Amino acid sequence: MLGLIGLIALGLTWELWLAPTGRGTLAVKVLPLVAALPGLWRYRLYTFRWLSLLVWLYAAEGCVRAYGDPALSAALAAAEVLLSLLTFTACAWHVRARLQAAKRQTP
Repeated sequence: MLGLIGLIALGLTWELWLAPTGRGTLAVKVLPLVAALPGLWRYRLYTFRWLSLLVWLYAAEGCVRAYGDPALSAALAAAEVLLSLLTFTACAWHVRARLQAAKRQTP
C-alpha cells in the first residue's frame, strides 16, 4: 500500500510541480492507481491481481522516460520504476499468500 501511495504522490508531484510535461495533463495517469485504493483497503483479491498487472505500465513508462528525459525527469522516472516494482512485489506476495491460505483450508 505504501508503494502505491508513493507512486500516486510521485506521479502528481512530477507532473504538476517538479517537471511538468505540457500543462500538467499527464497527472491524470494516476487516476487508475487512485481507483485501486478502496479495493486494497478492503483486501479484495481481485484488486490486488489487476493492480499487479497495471503497475507494469508505470514501470515501462519509467524505463522509457529514464532513458530519454533530462536529469531531473530521469531521476523521477527511476523512482517510478522502483515504486512500481515495490508495488508489484507486494501485490504478488499478497495474492500468493491468500491463495496458499485458501488452499490449506480446503479439505
